[in-house]
Amino acid sequence: MAGRLNRKVAIVTGAGSGIGRAAATLFAAEGAKVMCADLNESGVSETVSRIGASAIAARVDVTVPAEVERMVASTVKAFGKLDVMYANAGIGEAGNAIDLTFEQWNRMIAINLTSVWLSSKYALPEMLKAGGGSIINQSSLAGLVGIGGIAHYSAAKAGVIGLTRQVAVEYGPKKVRCNAICPGTIFTPLVETVWSKGGGVAGGGADMEETKKRSALRYPMGRLGELADCANLALFLASDESSWITGYAVPLDGGMSAA
Repeated sequence: MAGRLNRKVAIVTGAGSGIGRAAATLFAAEGAKVMCADLNESGVSETVSRIGASAIAARVDVTVPAEVERMVASTVKAFGKLDVMYANAGIGEAGNAIDLTFEQWNRMIAINLTSVWLSSKYALPEMLKAGGGSIINQSSLAGLVGIGGIAHYSAAKAGVIGLTRQVAVEYGPKKVRCNAICPGTIFTPLVETVWSKGGGVAGGGADMEETKKRSALRYPMGRLGELADCANLALFLASDESSWITGYAVPLDGGMSAA
């Protein structure tokens, strides 16, 4: 069914590559006007060039309040409103609770948790003006279950789930929904970086193809996730098809969290 986001306006952070690019492209194909935001200016420009006239680009550091506020304002100025915020931007890094530095911890929390709060902080007033909306926060399987070698990442992603539930409860009466996507392993540059340094579900080893195979075996469905898996779930949560779904941390993990 085409046009599932007709007449909707969306922001996708981290749209310069990977999951963010896939989601922004799908949102536009389904009728949305899309603000594609990323710190990587060339990457987000490439995303917009692939989408065409229904998308605009912004270079945004999602940890800086003024830049997130400006991103939202620019979206509303260009398209007239805001219906969907997909707070997808994030980083990955290996590290355990003993060996992490204070600087590593703070950077991870800033990018993977504080930025998600800032996205809600500045999106919510516009959604309230519009009479409702959908906030989609990118969490992780690591926010739901313990995974070795990624202490600060796990803490940030668990925090995203807590924030998601709170926003859902507080703003549900005003017709704003808020859900979190919790993917298992979708092989992206972020995952490759974590694996190469020993973190994650199947961390360790420089042979990425072998590590991919080993990781896939840990999922009941026997494969890793794909960009389209996450983009399709985000599309559902952005659309009116999920109009009575809010406050959920949705596992997207081939059954791992059920095992």
